[in-house]
Amino acid sequence: MAKYTDETLDSWRKPASETEEQKISNAISMIKDAINAHDSLKNKDIEFIVQGSYGNNTNIKLDSDIDVCVMLKDTFYFEFREGVKKEEYGIIDGTNSFSDYKKLIIEALIKKFGVEHITVGNKSIKIKSNTYRVQADVIPAFQFRNYKNDTENKAGNFIEGIKFFSSTSDSIINYPKVHILNGINKNTNTARKFKRTVRLYKRIKNKMIEDGKPVPNGITSFLIEGLLWNTPNDTFASTASWNEILKNSIIFLYNKTKEDSTCKEWGEVSEHFYLIHSGRKWTRNDINTFLHQMWNYLEYTN
Repeated sequence: MAKYTDETLDSWRKPASETEEQKISNAISMIKDAINAHDSLKNKDIEFIVQGSYGNNTNIKLDSDIDVCVMLKDTFYFEFREGVKKEEYGIIDGTNSFSDYKKLIIEALIKKFGVEHITVGNKSIKIKSNTYRVQADVIPAFQFRNYKNDTENKAGNFIEGIKFFSSTSDSIINYPKVHILNGINKNTNTARKFKRTVRLYKRIKNKMIEDGKPVPNGITSFLIEGLLWNTPNDTFASTASWNEILKNSIIFLYNKTKEDSTCKEWGEVSEHFYLIHSGRKWTRNDINTFLHQMWNYLEYTN
């Protein structure tokens, strides 16, 4: 018999509670208010992108901190196919520098939240939680325009991403909007089981840690979503029980992560970067070990 009943698993696949949702909403509103009230920022073309677990609708109870990207669109970075120059798109040099923009964002957040509640990290600006709001990570970024697939030299024919720099000067490019849209599509194509299963994996991982079971450090929420993104849609059959979905997905992922050759082409949910490669917080072996540990923890049998 499995460790947890389907009734228990069904309760775990739900998102944050109404109280947590309100605290999340409060944090997002306060961040927007802070930026829009700053004299040097309020007239800039800025878009707020809520990303991470909340933006992707895979957040769970006790996992409700948020990631908010503050994307500047007045100035943007870009990438073209080989041999193409910016002049062919009518692009001129921008007037904003990323370092100056980040300083303005920090100023705005300190003014709103107080310096004692703000910590500048390597990639994000962290806002401490309180009884009114959840913890938030704010990422200042410029819009990134990927023109590599455009052959018509049209300024609007780009895939939109973000680009920012860490405090250690590392350049980081992500595609949060593509990630969100791809997740929505897979969720639709799996009768809404994809995101619910992501939440289940995250809850089970947390339960394993609570119960003192070993879990590799690199098993992040982002990785879990990426692993299930690469799991075939028919694994999430609408008629299957939660224990069946867990069993079938673990078996698939475990077998595919035994060797590099069977998972090296897997992409992130955005499909713009490989999920498993050197430099990640996780390794293929970490993933395979975790899946084996999870199977045993759930007391599944062959």
